[in-house]
Amino acid sequence: MKTRSVYLVVLVSTFFWGANFALASPILRDISPLWAAALRFSLAASIMIVYAFWRKEDLLSALRRHLLIYLLIGGIGICGFNLLFFAAMRTASAGDAALIMATNPLLTTLLAAVALNERPSARLLISLPLALFGVIVVISGGNPGHLLHMQIVQGDILMLGANTAWAFYNVISRRAMPKLSPLTNTAWVMTAGAIMLLAVAIFSSQILVMPGANAVIALLIMATGGTVIAYLFWNTGIAHLGAGRTALFMNLIPVFALLVAAIMGKPPSGVQLVGGALVIASVSITMLAPKKQGAALAS
Repeated sequence: MKTRSVYLVVLVSTFFWGANFALASPILRDISPLWAAALRFSLAASIMIVYAFWRKEDLLSALRRHLLIYLLIGGIGICGFNLLFFAAMRTASAGDAALIMATNPLLTTLLAAVALNERPSARLLISLPLALFGVIVVISGGNPGHLLHMQIVQGDILMLGANTAWAFYNVISRRAMPKLSPLTNTAWVMTAGAIMLLAVAIFSSQILVMPGANAVIALLIMATGGTVIAYLFWNTGIAHLGAGRTALFMNLIPVFALLVAAIMGKPPSGVQLVGGALVIASVSITMLAPKKQGAALAS
């Protein structure tokens, strides 16, 4: 695949992930957070399993050998993250949530330093405070005193929890993910997470009601585009560009989230733009590699 084509599929991946923040709003108007998360990944996992069987992946052998690993990674990265994500999106704005997630590369690097003994770079030590300050600007509306009132920022606090869950998912995946094809691993991780989400939803007090047309359309787009296509395209980018260069595109997720939200009638505020600029600038400082290092990642 040509480099330009790889860039394009990674851009599509980040676009769908950014769009997820805006798509959550119409879904949550009709469906409870637990059922929204369960339905999203049940649909996505079904598509992934069918596609993997069609590609003649050795799914059953992988499941027998790595069941516990798939349950662990799926429990943290699929079940844990999505429970917090959909709960957060009941009150957090799409822009705020996406900007909080923009700090994920920094948080992942920090956790990797602790869990994997990866020494943080000087760029990380400089960028982390700037990124956190940008998040504070976004979630406090420019007034840090608002952080003292939990009812105002409840969704943002839950989004910080989702962000942390995804960072743990990244670190655990680096160490524990089986050395198999990305399609096989992704299919079983999604399936494990979907089963857990369904179990939580079924045994909760939340009732599944028939969603309206807008919610169904948004859920289908999120399951196919924002889950199946996004994960597969992201893995394509990593295979061709390397993890480091592909991770740079995560900085576009809040940009796409604000763009989609604006198209849907929710333009970003001045504070969001300022906080977003701080977050994106700080992440870019850490993720941008010198030319020699970038060339090594491409090889």
